[in-house]
Amino acid sequence: MLATADALAILLDAARPIDGTQALPTLDALNRVLAADVTSPLDVPPMNTSAMDGYAVRIADLAHGSRLPVSQRIPAGHAPTPLTSGTAARIFTGATVPPGADAVVMQEQTEAAGDEVTIVHRPQTGEWITAQGADIRRGAVILPAGTRLTPQALGLAASVGCAELEVRRRVKVAVFFTGDELTMPGEPLRPGAIYNSNRFTLRGLLEKLGCEVTDYGIVADQLEATRATLREAAQGHDLILTCGGVSVGEEDHVKPAVEAEGRLSMWQIAMKPGKPLAFGAVRRVAGAGGAASAGAAASSAAETFFIGLPGNPVSSFATFLLFVRPFVLRLAGVQAVAPRALSLRADFTQGKADRRNEFLRARVNAAGGLDLFPNQSSAVLTSTVWGDGLIDNPPNHAISAGETVRFIPFSELLN
Repeated sequence: MLATADALAILLDAARPIDGTQALPTLDALNRVLAADVTSPLDVPPMNTSAMDGYAVRIADLAHGSRLPVSQRIPAGHAPTPLTSGTAARIFTGATVPPGADAVVMQEQTEAAGDEVTIVHRPQTGEWITAQGADIRRGAVILPAGTRLTPQALGLAASVGCAELEVRRRVKVAVFFTGDELTMPGEPLRPGAIYNSNRFTLRGLLEKLGCEVTDYGIVADQLEATRATLREAAQGHDLILTCGGVSVGEEDHVKPAVEAEGRLSMWQIAMKPGKPLAFGAVRRVAGAGGAASAGAAASSAAETFFIGLPGNPVSSFATFLLFVRPFVLRLAGVQAVAPRALSLRADFTQGKADRRNEFLRARVNAAGGLDLFPNQSSAVLTSTVWGDGLIDNPPNHAISAGETVRFIPFSELLN
């Protein structure tokens, strides 16, 4: 079995940014990945502005007295005239500082009477003035290619006047689920059957990453049915994601089906939960049809990537977050795909060490430490809702209360 770090390295080494870009209105580009640098065509702010409501003054004028006539009023969005020597200008937050002024005195440090104002504070040069270009200089790269666009990134792009952004196309993912025991919610639950929770979890995770998803549903536990679905899914997609059928049982047909229709580069990882994770590729058949091939921006590659996840719900959830998420982001052109981890105190004892790298569901308590969900079975999906994240526990390591552990918050893994 491969170590988790080695397995992730294999996936990321294989991933290359997909071809195809499009120009989108900045308002519609949330969560998309930039295909080109965003360079500012202007300084931000584009002029010296006031950081306070108050009065713009020449400091030299205050050497002869603190009482000055008010020569103009400058709201935000209005162009001022040069400041007349020996006067002050009433100014408001965000307004352009008039030429000639070298400080703004906040209104709390002044006494206004009619059209005059008394300055009761001696300002320093530049006080309460936000200088032109203090935030962004013209020509600066404010968002590099490969940035995944957050709401604040969209605001930054808009602040320099970008009405459109060049982004990569969405990653196209085909997904299907194997298991004759699977039933969809809303259907009668026959003896021996279970509801297909993984379909809802994995589709939600893919859509949250911004993928374009084709869902082939539940595929019968038959080798030929699995092979046929793989052949169809290979057309017009960048990745095939399956759930279930990658173990070693007689009814586990995904592994032999992928080996017949393509290749497997990796199988089984030394992690708990989630050992039976497979990675490889499925051949694209020239001229073959497919539900998503029409109009798709086809890659020139002769293969479609394949990742097979285990069927237990916590196993599929954990392996998606730790392996599929960074792989998909790298396909989308994102370079920084590693989640940030925290060093937190364990407020529990886990006396039994496992030979595999464990990913334990835990949550932060009121004291700033970590509590462990009592049942760490890979079938207990409740733990993924109860928890705040995963403890990355090394192989053969028992955890003692009070020690520091590596904790990866779901907030880092679900964005």
